[in-house]
Amino acid sequence: MKKVFTFIGLVSMTAFSNAQIVINEIYTGGGILGAAITHDFIELKNIGSTTASLNGATIQYASSTGSFTQYNNLPNITLAAGQTYLIQHGTDGFGGIINLLNPNLIVTALLNFDGSAQVGVGVGLAFTSGKVALANNNTQVSGPTSANVLDFVGYGLANQFEGAGAAPSPTILNSITRVSGDTNNNNIDFTITLPTPQSSGNLAVTDLQSTAHKYKFVQNTFVKEDEIIFGTEVKDIKIYTLSGQLIRTSESKYARYLNVADLQKGNYIITATIDNQPVSQKIIKD
Repeated sequence: MKKVFTFIGLVSMTAFSNAQIVINEIYTGGGILGAAITHDFIELKNIGSTTASLNGATIQYASSTGSFTQYNNLPNITLAAGQTYLIQHGTDGFGGIINLLNPNLIVTALLNFDGSAQVGVGVGLAFTSGKVALANNNTQVSGPTSANVLDFVGYGLANQFEGAGAAPSPTILNSITRVSGDTNNNNIDFTITLPTPQSSGNLAVTDLQSTAHKYKFVQNTFVKEDEIIFGTEVKDIKIYTLSGQLIRTSESKYARYLNVADLQKGNYIITATIDNQPVSQKIIKD
């Protein structure tokens, strides 16, 4: 991972000397039958100690053995130390019940390096094996040592990767997540974990289209009185941990309230059905 960031031919010696934005998590099972999460995602994170910018940067994509043929531009991202940037990708469309909450960017089209665009309802990531590069411009990356590469992850059976080996393969239930820091070794830096997508507030370029707001799903997302209040009648209520573990169900029809005195304090995701439409929302139990 390069520590120096290039702006239109000029090299900034400070942009990544103390602050580093890296690829922190990749999930590729979105929407596959049996998956908990509806969409693929990539999470970036500033693992440095100072604020960093990715002005003019791109994320580039390749199959496990192919060349980097497509990319998407990133907006002028500025992340403070520890902040994350959640990028939503496509869905297989057959599974998943938990929507990504407030992704910072939703990618629905990739640019081809020949200048054309590939437009669709969503852009899926290579499932078990593939390559993702974070680059400081839109020059086509050829491998992890390309001059414009800021971070590079080859996973599964990818033929290119940082260090001595590729990161493990994601699954429909698991993402690959950075363990800690950046040693420039994909096989050491990443491990298989339950997905933990996180977005930093006030950075959103476009928000996930959520029926939760349309129907005024949960009125008190900060739950202090042991009862969730719904804005309309809901049914098929389920509560999940942020890692996707189902911990509570309620098959009551047309509920307007739900007692959650048994839940420990913390963050949860609640899903339900309103007028036969699935909705989901994050809540905090105090």
